[in-house]
Amino acid sequence: MTIRIGANPIGWSNDDMPELGGETPLEVCLAEAKEAGFEGMELGNKFPREPEALKKALAPFGLACVSGWYSAELLIRDADAEMKALRPHLDLLKAMGSNVLVFAETSNAIHGDRSKPLSQRPVMKPGDWAEFGRRVTQVAERTLQEGVRLVYHHHMGTIVESEADIDAFMAATGEAAHLLLDTGHATWGGADPAALARRYRSRISHVHTKDVRKSVMEKSRAENWSFLDSVIEGVYTVPGDGMVDFVSVFRELPGYSGWVVIEAEQDPKKAHPLTYAKMGYANLTRFLKEAGLR
Repeated sequence: MTIRIGANPIGWSNDDMPELGGETPLEVCLAEAKEAGFEGMELGNKFPREPEALKKALAPFGLACVSGWYSAELLIRDADAEMKALRPHLDLLKAMGSNVLVFAETSNAIHGDRSKPLSQRPVMKPGDWAEFGRRVTQVAERTLQEGVRLVYHHHMGTIVESEADIDAFMAATGEAAHLLLDTGHATWGGADPAALARRYRSRISHVHTKDVRKSVMEKSRAENWSFLDSVIEGVYTVPGDGMVDFVSVFRELPGYSGWVVIEAEQDPKKAHPLTYAKMGYANLTRFLKEAGLR
């Protein structure tokens, strides 16, 4: 599998805040994603969750099912219980031919709560990483046996947000668990995404390319905003419209094979989805070429 460029529907219709783009039909999202040039889509809340219905929805636009977010609760349940909860989602991905599972711990996450500033996000105690990592690894080993690689999504407002968190997570997990490198979350979380790519190249199996508007990020930090308020104000945008050096990131991923996904949540009333999708696709394609990956 060579590099394929996909999109997440969050640029059209937000999952964490459904009122952002809630009126946009799924068919519009898919048609515009195809028009922009994307080969596949990650799942969102408007997508059917039954294989045949999902295939029927994607087929008219020639789009593949890239993957889909899964909200884990491994801090409060073991791997057996997690696998039971995960089963419908995993079976859907398998039926759709998806080979990666986007996975994030959300049992104590605050990114979906506008009343909580990011300064209140949960922080793991040093002694708790080993058990959490063991459980993630157990789940990752089981999904991999079924042909689907678990890729962990570090995310603002969760226990894996900062560079130190990512390092602790990677040290606590085994080879079966891989990293989803998200350039936007890494940058906002205080990490250098290129350095993360260099450090964990052998365990990066999925990439989300969102850009960061530096002025909004700094204002969010200074005024102690929540994640969603920051999104509404435009902290994230598509590649090439912010501060991230994507060419440097991609140069640290020689030989990468898999999906590179634009997942740049914005308020669609402020950032016209098709306009930004086309801009992001054109910029991302150029960055990949400059880095020698296309």
